[in-house]
Amino acid sequence: MAGPVGRADRTVRHRLLEHPDSGEVYIDGTATTSLSDAERTRIRRTEIGFVYQFHHLLPEFSAVENVMLPQMIRGLSKKEARKRAAELLGYLGLGERLEHRPSQLSGGEQQRVAIARAVANAPRILLADEPTGNLDPRTSGHVFGALSQLVRASGLAAVVATHNMELAARMDRRVTLKEGRVVEVS
Repeated sequence: MAGPVGRADRTVRHRLLEHPDSGEVYIDGTATTSLSDAERTRIRRTEIGFVYQFHHLLPEFSAVENVMLPQMIRGLSKKEARKRAAELLGYLGLGERLEHRPSQLSGGEQQRVAIARAVANAPRILLADEPTGNLDPRTSGHVFGALSQLVRASGLAAVVATHNMELAARMDRRVTLKEGRVVEVS
């Protein structure tokens, strides 16, 4: 059908993140296809953390404020959010950099702030798309180590997409896409 995309078409394509071509996506035993926009938003906000290749920090806010924001949106008080943000940033080695703006942080520090922000609401799963792709090899290894340590300490499930085979080798399980199919890598 030619022409502009209608509202119903956009809704179908934008289920949880993207509408699956086939099958169903379940989160905690709940099928997500038939959920309302508000419920899908709640799941994205509370159950899933996201880390991207670029940190996407808000430049006008400090490191601690960037990590506080998702918590305050979820309903935590400013005091509670600040305490948790400071704890997470401290755990990731940024305890002395809380009040620094992103432009005052190195690339690795910015990415660790992004990781803290992604896990601030204690999600059940972390989706990381090339989380160290913009970093030099040494910094990449350090950031990946911090991410791995945080995942293991919290019991968080993490799905990390990377082209970096050295980092992939450090993961518990590796799969790859081959001709459109998921294949286990030994």
